[in-house]
Order: sequence, then structure tokens, then C-alpha cells
Amino acid sequence: MATELTPEVRDWLLDGDPAIRWQVHRDLLRSPADVVDAERARVATEGWGARLLALQGDDGQWAGGAYFPDDATAATEPGQPWTSTAHVLELLRRFGLPPEAAREALAGVAENCRWEHDGQRFFDGEVEPCINGMTLAVGAYFDQDVAGIAARLVAEQLADGGWNCAVETGSTRSSFHTTIAVLEGLLEFERRTGDTGVREARLRGQDYLLQRRLLRKASTGELIDPDFTTLAFPPRWYFDVLRALDHLRDAGTFLDEHCREAVDAVAAQQGDDGRWLLGHAHPGRVPFELEPVGAPSRWNTLRALRVLAWWEGR
Repeated sequence: MATELTPEVRDWLLDGDPAIRWQVHRDLLRSPADVVDAERARVATEGWGARLLALQGDDGQWAGGAYFPDDATAATEPGQPWTSTAHVLELLRRFGLPPEAAREALAGVAENCRWEHDGQRFFDGEVEPCINGMTLAVGAYFDQDVAGIAARLVAEQLADGGWNCAVETGSTRSSFHTTIAVLEGLLEFERRTGDTGVREARLRGQDYLLQRRLLRKASTGELIDPDFTTLAFPPRWYFDVLRALDHLRDAGTFLDEHCREAVDAVAAQQGDDGRWLLGHAHPGRVPFELEPVGAPSRWNTLRALRVLAWWEGR
């Protein structure tokens, strides 16, 4: 398991987008705060972040909709379209766009964007916990009032400790996909607001994943889904082991033996050149391509290196 950042990989990462560079400085190089902040500020004015901000419509939305674009052809396309407001804001959060640089953009969303489900205001959330988890993360990150979503998600936690969007159709068992989205939202909310009232639910949700080793059924020990070890970015609403491990690292979780198999699955995908490939892109229309599938991925390399360093220093 090679976690050392070689000069070649370091230079390659730093030759990427500002969204990559500032996180490399913070998480891998431990650069001074002024260096990190200067790189992060560029997300709003250069590269991917600036391109996404420029796509916001005059109505304050992206692609004219909250979760789906206002486009009659979207339902006939392969995959799910990822061009609408919720998905763009989630990507900007992962890019680390400084919240103060997004105030005007977020004001337009709060004023005009409504959920397709029943016309709810965007930052009031809707009914599916997978969507509400993402909305909670986005809203908390960008300093919006999303306390109502947080309270709803805590109340909707299932007996096994996780969450599932299929509860309304009768499911009583949690979903890895839904649970990771809710956990990311609860952590962002707790961190940004200082409200520790969600912590118990968040830690129970973590335990739901850890008891299953981030991969396996609790009942039989069988692998839940081979795709869980395929590394994608952006993750969209899907679970994979790198997304989960990076969340646990971000939450300051002690990575114990429950994580070993998942960590090994990530480490095994490192190439001889010290980099990780983009293993998959979830199908659907995108604003623009970040990285090509099958090529070395700065996103996966950054995230894998910081997870492996966290594992070795646990």
C-alpha cells in the first residue's frame, strides 16, 4: 500500500483544476492556510467552478429545474440527467466553492427553485431522504436555513440505523446509497451550524455501514454489489467504498478493522505510476465532462491518497 506522494504525482495533481489544487494543498501537502485559501478562491473564477456558475439561468436555476431539467427530452435519454440545480450545487460543494462567492447564486435558487415533487421551496427539501440528504449538505454548506430538513431526516432514521428512499413503497431496510447521502448532509449541517442534536443519528448511520464493512450484507456476509468497489467521480446518488471512506475520514472517524476490506479494495486499484483511474461515470447528461473514464483521475487519486494516509495514521 503506497501512500507516499511522489513528486511526479504531486506535480500532476497541482496541474489540475483549482478544485483539485486547493484540496491537495490542504490534505496532502499540509500547505499554509493562506496558500490553501488563495487556491480555493480560484474555484469561483477559474476552471470547473466558474464554468458551472456561468451556466445558471436568469430564473436562478440550472437547466430550469430542481432535480430534473425543464426539458421534455430528458426522460427519453439514457441515464439520469445531472444538469439541474441540485446536482450542480452538490458538485460546487465538492469543488469547495467558497460560500461567500455563491451568495448571489444561492439567493436566486432560494427565491425561484421549486421541487418537482410538490412545488416545495428548494431549501425546505422534499420527501425522499436521498434527495434531502444532498439538499441538507448543499444548504448547510452554503449557509441556508435547512434545519427543517435535518429534523426530518433524524426522525426518518430506520431501526437498523440507516435510511432508504424506498420506505414510502414499503421498504423497512436501509440502503447504502441513501444512507451515505444522509450522512454527508448531517455532517455538513453539524459542522456548519454547531448543532450537535443530529450527532447521535449520524453516528448510528455510520455504524450501519461499518457493521457491514462498507460492502457486505449483515445477514450473510455476501458482497452487496460489485459496483461498490468501482470508483466514480462525481458519485451522484450512488454509494461506493471510496466515497464512504472519504466521508468517514472527513468525519474524523477512527477507521478500524471494519474498514480494512474496503481500504484494500481502494489500494489495489493504484497503478504502477502511483495514480488511480476513473473507473466509471454514472450515465446521464452532464454540463461538461470532468475526466474521461479509463484515464488517470485526479479526483480519485486525491481522495484515495488522503484516505490511505488516514488509514495508516489511524
